[in-house]
Amino acid sequence: MEKKMGQLEVFCSDNAPAAIGPYSPVVTTTGKTYFFSGQLGINPQTGQLQDGFTAQLAQTLNNIDALLSSADLNRSNIVKTTIYLTDLSNFSTVNAAYQDYFQKPFPARSCVEVKGLPKNALVEIEVIAIK
Repeated sequence: MEKKMGQLEVFCSDNAPAAIGPYSPVVTTTGKTYFFSGQLGINPQTGQLQDGFTAQLAQTLNNIDALLSSADLNRSNIVKTTIYLTDLSNFSTVNAAYQDYFQKPFPARSCVEVKGLPKNALVEIEVIAIK
């Protein structure tokens, strides 16, 4: 679903959870560069955070896919990801999922450990995509 607000275009999807605060899931001003808010492992049907790191990571990636689709984009349009982990020992699990999720050439990436995330999530991922 797309909404135009001045020069800002906002995208959301019924297949991704609604924002849990005052922000837009995906925005673009040019129609070429798309900025995605961080996604958590929230199941959009139940509104609940998935249990465990692996399930949250998989749901987070599914939510990103849904939002990409809402903007007529796909994984190959992603040029940069930022991954927030509450426990950096999950880094190897992220690498394995990342390798399955993306094709070469892989997008640029940052991965940092944080003290906490909204809803006590274990992982959050934000992306930047280009068309």
